[in-house]
Amino acid sequence: MSIFPFISPPPNLENLNEYPTYREIAWDFKKNEPIIENGEFKIVEGNEAIKTWVYLALLTPNKQYPIYSWDYGSEVKELIGKNYTKALTKAEAQRLIEECLIINPYIVEVQVIDAIFKENTLTCDIKITTIYGDLEVSI
Repeated sequence: MSIFPFISPPPNLENLNEYPTYREIAWDFKKNEPIIENGEFKIVEGNEAIKTWVYLALLTPNKQYPIYSWDYGSEVKELIGKNYTKALTKAEAQRLIEECLIINPYIVEVQVIDAIFKENTLTCDIKITTIYGDLEVSI
């Protein structure tokens, strides 16, 4: 397992049930750091692992760090300082979030339920359908 966020679907998989169980390092969202238990990274699986991937993908700027694929990351920060209307800003935020998350082969559908800008802070409620079921994320 790699700590890098590259996700490639296994070759020649036609059925979603054939994907290996998705695993990721557990993340403390309040402290913004990985969870370490007994000197080892804690590993989570399924929707909890996808929740960690979503959080990290949305917080990582797209195309800024050469260590990440150009497909990984979000361009939502590009909206800061733009003189768009609130409706356009909300629509763009929704589009950018959906584009960021849908590249994960374990994610089937992304719906941004609400996106609110207050000053320079974006708060989103997102409903994600994965191969494991539904997942709701607030970020």
